[in-house]
Amino acid sequence: MGNPGQANYTAAKGGIAALTKTLARELGPFRVNVNCVAPGFIETRLTAAKQEGQDIGIPEQIRQMALMLIALGRYGKPEDVANAHLFLASEKADFISGVILPVSGGQLGA
Repeated sequence: MGNPGQANYTAAKGGIAALTKTLARELGPFRVNVNCVAPGFIETRLTAAKQEGQDIGIPEQIRQMALMLIALGRYGKPEDVANAHLFLASEKADFISGVILPVSGGQLGA
C-alpha cells in the first residue's frame, strides 16, 4: 500500500510483483513455480510500539490506525508469513505460479 514518504518502497514492491509474474511465465516450461509473498503489518521489533528514547518502533497511535484496516483485527506474526512460504514450497502448491499472496489479515489497500 502506498503511503506518503514510501515511494521507493512501493516502487520496489511493484517491481517484485512484475518480476514474479514474468519469471513465472519464463520458468514455467521448466517446471519452476515462481510466487511472491506480500506481508502486511507483521509484529516485529521494527513494528513494536516505539518507546521514548528508542530509535526503532512505530508510535502507538499509528499502530492503532493500522490495526483498524486489518479485517481479522490483529497484527500478523512472523509465523503467519513463514506458513505461507511453507505452503508455497510444498507439493500442495504444485499448480500455483505467478501469484502474489497477501499475508495481511485482509488489510485494506494491501
